[in-house]
Amino acid sequence: MQRIRLRYTKRGRLRFTSHRDFQRAFERALRRSAVPMAYSAGFTPHPKVSYANAAPTGTASEAEYLEIGLAAPRDPEALRRQLDESLPPGLDITDAVEVRTSNFVERLEASEWLLRLPGVEPEQAAKAAAAFLAAETVEVQRMTKNGLRTFDARAAVAALELLPDGAPQVGIGDDTLTDGADDVRTGAPCAILRLVVRHATPAVRPDDVLSGLRSTADLAPPVPAEVTRLAQGPLDEQTGTVTDPLALDRAAAEVGR
Repeated sequence: MQRIRLRYTKRGRLRFTSHRDFQRAFERALRRSAVPMAYSAGFTPHPKVSYANAAPTGTASEAEYLEIGLAAPRDPEALRRQLDESLPPGLDITDAVEVRTSNFVERLEASEWLLRLPGVEPEQAAKAAAAFLAAETVEVQRMTKNGLRTFDARAAVAALELLPDGAPQVGIGDDTLTDGADDVRTGAPCAILRLVVRHATPAVRPDDVLSGLRSTADLAPPVPAEVTRLAQGPLDEQTGTVTDPLALDRAAAEVGR
């Protein structure tokens, strides 16, 4: 059985699709593309597809991952193009590698996020980020299926910084949404923060960090923040950057040639 790891995106309005919605769309794409899927054994066989650390509904993402098992070998890039053509725009397959290494989920150590804060002055956001990082602990609350839970959001944050004017951005939709400190749609101030969060237990999400910014620095955007995951993978602690989790598979493939 050949296994393929895929990277995909949720862009534009499709950031509102749930994980279940994406699963259904992806399974339809597999059928349309006539992918020779491997199936599990038992009374109710199902295609061998596994998902890793999906982003919350309502957040855009450039870095979602899944793995599929094939009954017959296929070229990863040709398979990527085939599946991408069968999915709606916004759900895009952007990378594919043959599985050559184990423990992939363990390599997803951290996520890098873009927090776009419409109506917030960049200077205000920078001061709030500094106050958050200066705190030893930042307790936040979140409602879970087991009730209201209180936990520390600070310990999981590896980096939190204001992006400078003119820095390249990834938009929530199809168009560029910012030219630095202003929202080009409204002309209002718009601060953009870069956030790197370690994957820990309990999981700290961008909305938890936003709650922490509110409690430590009274930062409350007048409209909901727009959140995009830019990357997830191994964390370089020295630079605070998230690296490519598929790199080891690529390197192993090169050695095997």
